[in-house]
Amino acid sequence: MNINLIKPNKENLTSFVSIGILFILVGFFDFLANTFLNLNFTAFLPAGVSYFTPIILGLIGLHFIRIEYSGNILLDKINANFNSSNFNALLSLFVIFTLIKFIPALLNWFIFDANFAGDTKQDCTSSGACWVFVKVWLNRFVYGMYPDTEQWRINTSFFILFVLVGAAFFVPTKFKKYLLIFLLFVYPIIGLKLISGGDFGLKYIETGAWGGLSLTFIVSAFALILCFPIGMFLALGRRSNLPAIRYSSIGFIELWRGVPLITVLFMSAVMFPMFLPDGTYVDKLIRVLVAITLFEAAYMAEVIRGGLQALPKGQYEAAKSLGMGYWKMHFLIVLPQALKLVIPGIANTFLALVKDTPLIFVVGLLELAGMVNLAKTNPEWLGMAMEGYVFAGLVFWVVCYAMSRYSQNLEKKLSTER
Repeated sequence: MNINLIKPNKENLTSFVSIGILFILVGFFDFLANTFLNLNFTAFLPAGVSYFTPIILGLIGLHFIRIEYSGNILLDKINANFNSSNFNALLSLFVIFTLIKFIPALLNWFIFDANFAGDTKQDCTSSGACWVFVKVWLNRFVYGMYPDTEQWRINTSFFILFVLVGAAFFVPTKFKKYLLIFLLFVYPIIGLKLISGGDFGLKYIETGAWGGLSLTFIVSAFALILCFPIGMFLALGRRSNLPAIRYSSIGFIELWRGVPLITVLFMSAVMFPMFLPDGTYVDKLIRVLVAITLFEAAYMAEVIRGGLQALPKGQYEAAKSLGMGYWKMHFLIVLPQALKLVIPGIANTFLALVKDTPLIFVVGLLELAGMVNLAKTNPEWLGMAMEGYVFAGLVFWVVCYAMSRYSQNLEKKLSTER
């Protein structure tokens, strides 16, 4: 039997697969023994060669099983997804070995050796994570310094928001526009009044006491709701035939895109009050909300403008041939198609907005990351920064991943592929 070891073929499929699996198993055995048992079976080789022996053996094994159209479904899937070339095989082995080496240690720190029970730092006796820190500070991480007895107001405002957003998926189409108008222009006032109080017998809570995850959601929600329509009108203004509107939109967009967000926040918190008339006061949180909204609206405008430019000119001409005016043409024909094309860009801007909210810490507003910074400086919990940042990171990842999945589902539902 003539076997070409350089180019495996399906005629000798069983032999090549057997040899390949043998090399792969030996490579994995050598790596596992070295990682968990501290046994190096290739110590007699030069140090550089011995260190890379598992990868070399794995590459040889993957080479032998790399047989196109072998007829074996599992083998063809492995080759197509992980072993299509030597480079892909190397990357696959590198990722697998990295996961094997670091995931057990991470799980030990994160779960198996972690401390979950207790109320003080002294209760954390093992080498794992001290989740007692997060448990004790969880209320502050969520609500900041907001009074415990008034936290129902924050819960109620967000419950109303979730109900309104959820209702948008079920109400008849003819009522959706009214729901959208209420969500954009009425709900922000109701939500802020409910949380801040001062009316209807509600105790006034200054915005300096707002904080934690609730403040992150407040800033994100209001900025998300408001930056989209502003960005949409800026995108339309930049494409307007009227010079005053076009150049005003261009100037606004370029100005806000050319300035870092942290500078914008400092301007809103420190410089803006200097230009107000005597006796005029605008709350710091309102100023921050406006600053972030306008900043993100400039980026949103460019994303939407990309969709408008990608739309074929024939769509505009077809709408005009039906006698549609400017606004009717854009809201019924142009924008629905343009927005579908740029769903990934819109989602990306929204994700960036949510992740930019920790910057409000620099102007004295303590959202989730700010509360973690405050908690880690407490004399009774010094040294617990890692657990706090891991918790904050996980929260942001869950929120952003959920938004990303929703945008992907929306993109698939609206068939944005052309």
